[in-house]
Amino acid sequence: MKRVILIVLDSFGIGAAPDAEAFHDAGTSTIRSCAKSPFFNLPNLKKMGLFNIDGVTVGQKEQNPIAGYARMQEASMGKDTTIGHWEIAGIKSLRPLPTYPDGFPREILDEFSKRTGRGVLCNKPYSGTEVIQDYGDEHVKTGDLIVYTSADSVFQIAAHEDVVPVETLYEYCHIAREILQGEHGVGRVIARPFIGESGNYTRTPRRHDYSLKPPRDTMLNQIQKAGKDVLAIGKINDIFAGSGITEFVYTSGNEDGIDKTLEYLKRDFDGLLFVNLVDYDMLYGHRRDIDGYAKALAYFDKKLPMILSELKDDDVLMLTADHGCDPGYQLSTDHTREYTPYIFYGNNIKSGNYGTKDTFADIAATVLHLLDLENNTDGKSLL
Repeated sequence: MKRVILIVLDSFGIGAAPDAEAFHDAGTSTIRSCAKSPFFNLPNLKKMGLFNIDGVTVGQKEQNPIAGYARMQEASMGKDTTIGHWEIAGIKSLRPLPTYPDGFPREILDEFSKRTGRGVLCNKPYSGTEVIQDYGDEHVKTGDLIVYTSADSVFQIAAHEDVVPVETLYEYCHIAREILQGEHGVGRVIARPFIGESGNYTRTPRRHDYSLKPPRDTMLNQIQKAGKDVLAIGKINDIFAGSGITEFVYTSGNEDGIDKTLEYLKRDFDGLLFVNLVDYDMLYGHRRDIDGYAKALAYFDKKLPMILSELKDDDVLMLTADHGCDPGYQLSTDHTREYTPYIFYGNNIKSGNYGTKDTFADIAATVLHLLDLENNTDGKSLL
């Protein structure tokens, strides 16, 4: 058996990409902002070589890092979760997914209202925490759904759990996903349930994502077709619309995701364990919470020795990210166009600097190389 464990620290960027200015993100660096916090303490990631990666100017470099490391540049035309993960899994998206800075077209909303029987509020880019405060009362009064978007390719539906039961909200998301195809095929439809009373509405952890299916096979499909395991933790199953996944489990947050990773590592499997830890992005990056982000990184670093202790002789652990979300950036609360880290560790992995790579897809090619499978991705193996 061969096991590859790929953990995505969602949004942990390490500095502005060369084309960041085109995405209005010049000068951003998630890691630099986090390093300003007194809670930024990553001794185990330091040992692996995090601060030795090209262009990283924070932290103290490790004289003898124990892992291989590289700086990854996104080739896809976007900076959202969906195409970031698709590229990690081997697909470059050279055409951006549709975004809606002026709201969704009337024909989309009319069809959505016709099929759900409910009206629509908002229909413009909005902060997820602010939109429920500004439109929550009207939603509770009328039952109309709060539909909003962001700089990403997303169609988000917020509804109070006492007005629209969560399972019904999920059904509405299925309807939206059926409508939003082709020209209007957004990356994700997202259920955003909330609770509370006027002036004090809060989102619940029962969010659910409904992603567009990848346009062609990813490394996940290749691994599955070879008869191997593709185990998904967190929102990985949603991001890939279940394509290529043999088993999945959702999580309630980073701590739960790390615990479930440790549980899976105690099992025998042959293939890939693919993990997404979303709190860095969802709870701290978008909310510009530098200390919260730094604390979450420090928590992962503290748990890292436990993860390493569960590795078998032929296992390879990989750590990366899908984009940035600089908590110190004041011009917006959106994702930021950044380089991402790539750290890979195992008994048979040569430690040291593998340089800067021009696509996340090299990660998929490396995974397939380690699993002795043919590389049909857009990347090249680092090995």
